[in-house]
Amino acid sequence: MSASVRNILYQVVAGVIVLAVAWYLVGNTLDNLARQNIATGFGYLDLEAAFGISEHMIDYAPTDDYARALLVGILNTVKVAVIGILLATLLGLVVGIMRLSPNWLLARLAAVYIHAFRNVPVLLQLVFWAAFIRASFPSPREVGQEGAAIFLTNRGIYFPWPELGDAGAATLVGLAVGLLGWFFLRRWALARQMTTGRSFPHLWAGLGLALAFTVLGWLLGGAHLVLDMPALAGFNFRGGARMTPEFAAVLFGLTIYTSAFIAEVVRSGIQAVPRGQWEAAESLGLRRGQMMRLIILPQAMRVIVPPLTNQYLNLTKNSSLAVAVGYPDLVSISNTTMNQTGQAIEAISIFMAIYLALSILTSVFMNWFNARMALVER
Repeated sequence: MSASVRNILYQVVAGVIVLAVAWYLVGNTLDNLARQNIATGFGYLDLEAAFGISEHMIDYAPTDDYARALLVGILNTVKVAVIGILLATLLGLVVGIMRLSPNWLLARLAAVYIHAFRNVPVLLQLVFWAAFIRASFPSPREVGQEGAAIFLTNRGIYFPWPELGDAGAATLVGLAVGLLGWFFLRRWALARQMTTGRSFPHLWAGLGLALAFTVLGWLLGGAHLVLDMPALAGFNFRGGARMTPEFAAVLFGLTIYTSAFIAEVVRSGIQAVPRGQWEAAESLGLRRGQMMRLIILPQAMRVIVPPLTNQYLNLTKNSSLAVAVGYPDLVSISNTTMNQTGQAIEAISIFMAIYLALSILTSVFMNWFNARMALVER
């Protein structure tokens, strides 16, 4: 028997063994559930949930089914993950650059920040922020209202929120058109700089373009704008927008914890750029900010992006710890579903599949971005 045939035979035998073990485990599980009179399947998703959710991005009532309750949990998880990734990236970038600053105080402060938050378990940080918010901020009735627009209370952070009415859709369309114009303006500015050597302030021009189209869309939509202000009514504030203590604790904890790791990724990426690139930039008379933005960071990104992807994935998966502080994320709502229906395997399978899908989407996007940043041989 040849080596290739023998290898194929070994793989077939291994595959048969794996399938047999899986078949036994599934069959044994179904038999045990049947003996306990526990129905299997996902039909329970159509049943009435009969429990409230304190925070939801879409309309939800206890009379809705379990499928809608799970959708609320998914959206809450995605909201924390997306906002946390954006804030952690910005904060990590700043702290990572500070870590290499020639200013002794800035560099030491960045080092203390990184070592302090990176070496404390993220779960403890979430619990700390939740306790800090509830203990440090006053109750709504103890907050003075004279001349204030933002209120920090132990029931949440209340702030004004614009209501655009019928002009909302047109405003969003204008914003989308402005951002698209900014994208093409940036491409033109970079191509022009590569051919002529002359720079164009595409950042400020793009911001102005996006703002102009947004205002234009708002005007064409009817120019409706009402600022909904929070006001004390009874024992709590009404109106405006609210950031709950649970969401704030999860967001602050995940952002600060992940930003400490991102700062070290940024530092290592910058240090991977050859010293000659710094010297060449200095010989051109560029300021340190220009050197970092135009020469160093674009090259460092090729080293930064792969480990940065891991940090994004970690932040998304660490959001499952939000259940410890009472934030109604996917895991929290799934736990409630399991307790009410007994469908533990199905509920766990659903949120495992959701986290897998979020991780795959993040990896696909970051791999695409990494390919865009890679050096192209000529």
